Amino acid sequence: MEKENQSKSTSRIERILNAIERAGNALPDPVTLFFIISVAILIISWLAAQAQLSVIHPSTNETVSAVNLLTKDGLRNIMTGFVKNFQGYPPLGLVLVVMIGAGVAEKSGMITAAMRHSISKIPANMVSAAVIFIGIIANAFGDAGFVVLPPLAALVFLMIGRHPLVGMFASYAGMAGGFAANVMVNMSDVLAASFTIPAAQVIDPSYQGTPAMNLYFLIASVGILVIAGTLVTEKIIAPRFKTYVPDDDLQHEITEISDVEVKGLKWAGFTFLALFAVVIALSVGKDAFFADPATGSLLAFTSPLMQSIIPLITFIFLIPGLVYGKVTGSIKNDKEAAAMMGNSMRDMGPYIILAFVASQFLAYFNWSNLGVILSVKGAETLRAAGFSDIGLIIGFIILSSFINIFIGSASAKWAIMAPIFVPMFLLLGFDPALTQMAYRIGDSITNPLTPLLPYFPILLAFARKYDKNVGIGTMISNMLPYSLVFFIIWTVLLIIFILFNLPLGPGAGIHYILP
Repeated sequence: MEKENQSKSTSRIERILNAIERAGNALPDPVTLFFIISVAILIISWLAAQAQLSVIHPSTNETVSAVNLLTKDGLRNIMTGFVKNFQGYPPLGLVLVVMIGAGVAEKSGMITAAMRHSISKIPANMVSAAVIFIGIIANAFGDAGFVVLPPLAALVFLMIGRHPLVGMFASYAGMAGGFAANVMVNMSDVLAASFTIPAAQVIDPSYQGTPAMNLYFLIASVGILVIAGTLVTEKIIAPRFKTYVPDDDLQHEITEISDVEVKGLKWAGFTFLALFAVVIALSVGKDAFFADPATGSLLAFTSPLMQSIIPLITFIFLIPGLVYGKVTGSIKNDKEAAAMMGNSMRDMGPYIILAFVASQFLAYFNWSNLGVILSVKGAETLRAAGFSDIGLIIGFIILSSFINIFIGSASAKWAIMAPIFVPMFLLLGFDPALTQMAYRIGDSITNPLTPLLPYFPILLAFARKYDKNVGIGTMISNMLPYSLVFFIIWTVLLIIFILFNLPLGPGAGIHYILP
């Protein structure tokens, strides 16, 4: 009877998961989705103008009315604005510049070698915490972590006599569930801020922000998530797996990196330290190069340090990547280095297409004034509903996490949500950095659960190497504890920051007062 009940329960879970998968697969590609939304904005702008919708702008006290984009002038703007909209799309230049460096670091082999080398040196009693920590940090390196780390973590667990799937699941939970967290500013920070800043400027044109606006909170998040993830691994996940007896000599599949790779990593590390030392040297003393000339602050929005984050990230990836490639021979000359940069740009082709259609959507949204109207009306509705500040933030985290199940691309979701929620919450007195952070928590915690994340089927293929019966239900049942615990822990941490009014990053707090 117990087995029969368990079978029915499993069957029910599978049906629910299959329904989620079908619903997600039925959604159009993000490119198509933005095209549909852009057309919808044009139609809604006509309807809103016919209804004479308007609001009082909270900063200027001027009346803002809906603009019909389907007039002769509106259609002229649409036709003549295609290129300007694309050129002015905030994330495009930022992402492409960072990818020049990140592409070289990845294609030279430095990132893969660094992960292989670090994971092979983990002490047995620290293995769970280490793979989760490495998983979180690996988010800074893009897709490489999802492909390289899970199979390596499985083999490390196997070598110390533990079930390899426990290591695989722990590493994936760290990367996917802790996607937003890190100890340094990286590509995801750049992308998020590039949508947040212009969205806030819809209400307050004087608003300033940098990709480091969530840095303090994210650094604190790393330690909390590592501890929470380790406890979930040891107390919940590991007891579900019996002793694993490999059918073949899988233990020997993990290979030590070669001497030349170790040498390359050593020189890349020296280069990184030298770059860091240069930044420190340029940040200290009177009239420091990276200090704000007016105030002497390094962390002010206007300081050269904050304004130079994008090139600094690029150099941190690029120069050690070039050094590693030169030492190991993966980069023999400048032509090969330039080819790697070109190949990284080629890999960005799908993103560039997405950026093109997203840029048109954002332009239409701004031209129609629907963003301001929706934000003011939404803020008024939320005020009337009487929700507490914390209640609103928790609700937004849950909403973001639910949407994330169906739309995997963090930038695609935030491109749609930021123009609505950032101004809306700003009108309620929340700093845009807080709204962004709440979104990023929601966007991360359900990553391990959704079969629609591109890396989910990759993990499934890796897992079936050790157990041919592993299915979607197996995956999600082992990811669910991580998602739930990460949601609770991360939300509580954010509430603590809110209650004590702690800064989320340089110049970014909890509350925001409109000028």
